[in-house]
Amino acid sequence: MSNIDKKKRIPREEQRTTLRRLLTELRPQRGYIICSILAAAVSVAGQLLIPIATGQAIDAMIGAGKVEFAALARILILIGVYIGFSAFAQWILGVCNNHAAFHVARALRDKCMRKIGHLPLSYLDTHPTGDLTSRVIADVEQLSDGLLLGFTQFFTGILTILGTLVFMLAVNWAIALVVICVTPLSLLVAAFIAKKTFGHFHAQSEVRGEETALVSEHMDGMRVIHAFGWEAESQAAFDEVDGRLEEKALKATFFSSLTNPSTRFVNNVVYAGVVLAGSLIAISGGTLTIGGLSVFLSYANQYTKPFNEISGVVTEMQNALACAARIFEFLDAEEEVPDAANALALPTEAVDGRVGLANVAFRYVPEVPLIEGLTLFVKPGQRIAIVGPTGCGKTTLINLLMRFYDVNQGSITVSGTDIRKIRRGSLRAAYGMVLQDTWLKSGTIAENISYGFPEATREEVVRAAKEARAHGFIKRLPQGYDTVITEDGGQLSQGEKQLLCIARVMLSLPPMLILDEATSSIDTRTEMKIQEAFARMMQGRTSFIVAHRLSTIREADVILVMKDGHIIEQGSHDTLLRANGFYAKLYNAQFEGVAI
Repeated sequence: MSNIDKKKRIPREEQRTTLRRLLTELRPQRGYIICSILAAAVSVAGQLLIPIATGQAIDAMIGAGKVEFAALARILILIGVYIGFSAFAQWILGVCNNHAAFHVARALRDKCMRKIGHLPLSYLDTHPTGDLTSRVIADVEQLSDGLLLGFTQFFTGILTILGTLVFMLAVNWAIALVVICVTPLSLLVAAFIAKKTFGHFHAQSEVRGEETALVSEHMDGMRVIHAFGWEAESQAAFDEVDGRLEEKALKATFFSSLTNPSTRFVNNVVYAGVVLAGSLIAISGGTLTIGGLSVFLSYANQYTKPFNEISGVVTEMQNALACAARIFEFLDAEEEVPDAANALALPTEAVDGRVGLANVAFRYVPEVPLIEGLTLFVKPGQRIAIVGPTGCGKTTLINLLMRFYDVNQGSITVSGTDIRKIRRGSLRAAYGMVLQDTWLKSGTIAENISYGFPEATREEVVRAAKEARAHGFIKRLPQGYDTVITEDGGQLSQGEKQLLCIARVMLSLPPMLILDEATSSIDTRTEMKIQEAFARMMQGRTSFIVAHRLSTIREADVILVMKDGHIIEQGSHDTLLRANGFYAKLYNAQFEGVAI
């Protein structure tokens, strides 16, 4: 069975659940919605009174020389009043609908952004960024458009249908009965098609998210794509996803487009029935006048028109509900394990730098062990270097220290307290972190340096930049520290971006440091100067240094050699070289090309 066939079997319960949740999201906007319904009622009442006045005007002009001009003038004034009230109510309707729809969209975006802040890194590591972006931006926008159209046309359409039925029953119940008998056919057709469209719109939203993720991925890696001549393959991958999106979109559009012509056909049958029944009554000498017949024909037209509009609304609402389902799926994602109710707020001044790992075990995938039985005790002020081949668990150890992930077994302590009993915010505030992968936000250079210490003065920012050896290139920028850089510092070199990240940590000076390949993108001459600054900064601070360039960690107090998630050697640089073990092979390989 194809995916789309499976989708067709999902929607009914999913639609109900999504609709219930959407109504819950709309609850805070009930004031605007009630106002919108009242405005729709006034607008519909004005539009339904116009045909009666028009019919009276026609009856006032029947026969040569029998035009009642005085009555006709009064009727025309009355029609003008109806039109004015209806137009004003339509304006109020639009204002209320805009407020309701856009407030809901804003609230959902806020919830999504707050959700991102509470998601574990494991979720963000396993879900494409582009797809998450599509849910927060594109899907919320589609939902907002669907709600706006739904509020505008659905309320008005329903009230128009009910109002015309009441007025037709009041004018002539026999003809109204013809309309009532044929109406269920239109509703059944619309409901049948609506059931078919949700699955296709849901599939369309998912593929659209996949395409957004692919475009984001390729935009980020465009330099690599060009460098390896992978343009054709990149285009082929996009064409494949884009083709599937076209297929899903065409199916969704095809099924949804059946609604309008189908209901229009039924509505034409209704109109023809009214014309036939009304004409027979008028010809047979019944009580129906020519003006009365024109009223009925006008009502029949007004009665059938909302069915076509509502069919369009149903199409948009199917799309909106499919987008809402993706949004709610994201909002329902399992959040990071919250801090314990009695979790401690560990002030940075209370952190003495003691770190302990006792029989720690961790694995990203339950079936694939990574770190097992890791035990380590770090004294205050020690510089701990972590080395080993790729995939041995160096960065994972850093993630555990920062509690980006929780250990599966064992415990990690800071200043004698299990980090699971410490609030994450205060734990992470105790660390200063410089990663190999730099991250800068859109804003000025000064704002990026003071990101973790926003109350810093300009003098403190400049001093940190000088210590990080970033002051020189900053002064060469057009506006110096006030130069605005784009997302992730696009116009800066990788080394310059890393210098700014180092300056950021030097400004805040926390009690413990984590340097994960912190100088990997910096030239050797600048690196030597930064190592001197690091040495001053690490004085008296517990530091964890992950490095592949082993020449940069000779002065570390303890070097941990990791392999397959275990510490296989530890000691000082000279001690490990004399042992002539795995570390010695790693070290010699960098200078002599020895195979490991």
